[in-house]
Amino acid sequence: MSTTTAPLHLMNNYARWPIHLVKGKGNRVWDEAGKEYLDFISGIAVTSLGHVPTKVAGKLHEQLDMLWHCSNLFHVPGQEKLAAKLSELSGLSRTLFCNSGAEANEGLIKLARRYAQKVKGTDRYEIITFGQSFHGRTLATLTATGQEKVKDGFLPLPEGFVTIPYNDLAAVHEAVNEKTCAIMLELVQGEGGVHPAYEKFVKGLRQICDEHGLLLLIDEVQTGIGRTGTWFAFQQYGILPDAISLAKGLGSGFPIGAVLATEEAAQAFAPGTHGTTFGGNPLAMAAGLATLETIEEDAMLERVNELHQLLVSSLQQIKAAFPDKVVEIRGKGLLLGMELSIPAAPVLDYAREKGLLLLLAGPQVIRMLPSFITTENEVAQAAAVLKEAIAQA
Repeated sequence: MSTTTAPLHLMNNYARWPIHLVKGKGNRVWDEAGKEYLDFISGIAVTSLGHVPTKVAGKLHEQLDMLWHCSNLFHVPGQEKLAAKLSELSGLSRTLFCNSGAEANEGLIKLARRYAQKVKGTDRYEIITFGQSFHGRTLATLTATGQEKVKDGFLPLPEGFVTIPYNDLAAVHEAVNEKTCAIMLELVQGEGGVHPAYEKFVKGLRQICDEHGLLLLIDEVQTGIGRTGTWFAFQQYGILPDAISLAKGLGSGFPIGAVLATEEAAQAFAPGTHGTTFGGNPLAMAAGLATLETIEEDAMLERVNELHQLLVSSLQQIKAAFPDKVVEIRGKGLLLGMELSIPAAPVLDYAREKGLLLLLAGPQVIRMLPSFITTENEVAQAAAVLKEAIAQA
């Protein structure tokens, strides 16, 4: 896949595409030369309301004139409002705000360990995670991640994580021991190839956690805030987790993360046990609350499910046209993957040249993350470009 080297004064840790984006509105972005692109990446599941959504921008402008930062030494009214709304939508009664998905997952890990040790009075500390998962880039979250490529060069890694096959309940039964304090997973593995969890598997995990006194932790960084067609992906599985992580779509592009937990699990954090300087700042709270209000007021969850059907139908038609090249269409809501029998990178390169932005989820998987305001015409445009790109591959 074509990339460029890092600019002179930036570290070379990103394989950047040869595009300099300078403007975005709705589902369109423009580069410095004025070329227009249809964005089916949404900042990697971040700009779910499209770029610069009007209601969120208005609330941010209001807050910019009032207060940017005060730290968590003080009560922040926006935190209380956003936490109350998240509790109403999720059924999880307590919220801790932070700045990113990795930080939220780090919060889950710390919550689970401290719950086991300080609330339950045990010496448990191990967390079971799953192959092909992705939980972040901090030392703890990359250790939790079930992909060896993210761990290369960072040894020694922290202890306390056991990684086993995904969707394999027998492997979970075998892995649980006297050290286990929690099980942590994504309900759709976005970075790992867009693989959804089986309902029987997830319900089995809830039962195992209940039987052994473990916390069930759900990484909803990519799947949360409507991306899969419900407010949270766990709501499609008939279970209530003990805690979840959020980020990405929660702030419509403004940096924000959160840990939501039950009253029982939240006992683990007392004053002084966990914190962050910028987490829960007034600007992030304004963006988060406006995002939730927009999704609710504009009936966007229904729209996500409508678009899912439309997009899957279009992708299945492409699969029928190229049965030797397209293996499978999978995913939930507007987190969809197309597995190919050929390398996916040249397909993405061709699509980008034609003005369509798509994402990889492994060497042979194309990931699609369109916004909730995508139109039927834009689905048709994306499908036409993708079909042409696969034909040329």
